[in-house]
Amino acid sequence: MWLYFVRRIALSIAIIVIAVTLLFLMIHAVPGDPAAVMLGPRATPEVKALLHQQMGLDKPLVVQIITFFGGLLHGNLGYDVFSQRPVADIIFDQLPYTIELILISILWAIVIAVPLGCYSAIRRNSVVDQVAGVLTVATIAIPSFVVAVYALLIFAVTLRWLPAIGAGNGFWDGLIYLILPAFAVGIGWVGYISRLVRASMLEVLGENHIRMARSFGISEWRIVARYALPLAILPTVTILGVGIAWLLSSAVFIEVVFARPGIGALIVNAVNTRNYPIVMGVVLVTTFLIVAATTLSDLVNAFLDPRTREKL
Repeated sequence: MWLYFVRRIALSIAIIVIAVTLLFLMIHAVPGDPAAVMLGPRATPEVKALLHQQMGLDKPLVVQIITFFGGLLHGNLGYDVFSQRPVADIIFDQLPYTIELILISILWAIVIAVPLGCYSAIRRNSVVDQVAGVLTVATIAIPSFVVAVYALLIFAVTLRWLPAIGAGNGFWDGLIYLILPAFAVGIGWVGYISRLVRASMLEVLGENHIRMARSFGISEWRIVARYALPLAILPTVTILGVGIAWLLSSAVFIEVVFARPGIGALIVNAVNTRNYPIVMGVVLVTTFLIVAATTLSDLVNAFLDPRTREKL
């Protein structure tokens, strides 16, 4: 297990380095002068040259990449061009809002989807299973931003049950403001997880050790909870790790729709203003989150199923 852990961490570091390098090259390949966008059309060549020097854009691209990774080793993500604040401070001021949105979204989806998937597998082809199948497929097909817009119009504008925009003040107030955004982000995952759990559960319930447990007269729900679910949940753990990228992309749209603080609104504004330090900082942090989530899911799978340790 420790050897698998070391190899997986080394692979994660390599993935982060390659991904950040490629994204660095892609951002700098975008046509247009960032200094002209930031300063406006009336800026003089001297002022543009000074901004190029401050941002390091006057140096060769290879030197810029080496300088960027050198700063990372010291925990330095650079400085915001406009406010001159450290990029790390700006990102970590906004990151908790995005993380809490993602966590609440996936938690409520898991609480509903896992029992629903188990029940659908046990009562296969029942009315509940058929209705759940239709509803879960529908939730998968509807984009999160469409759910966000209609949830906003119905529950915030028409019924006025919930707040429309912002993040609230305090713990309980913040939870109320999270209801609609978390519903919009998590609703699709109810369908994904329940369908995946149902398919995995049907496969596990047909294995020999489950038949043996039934022959001893163990109740069906105890068999599901103790013997079947730990194996059936493995594909779901993998999907959740990979799905962090989809959750982050959904959070970007949701934060814009509900005018919530977070890295989604931060990166949209940074891209529009060509604020390279902010863009690179957000890209680095989100890449780290995605790789960390996939690594954690692989480690959990390796702990639950030792056979997966031989695949790396």
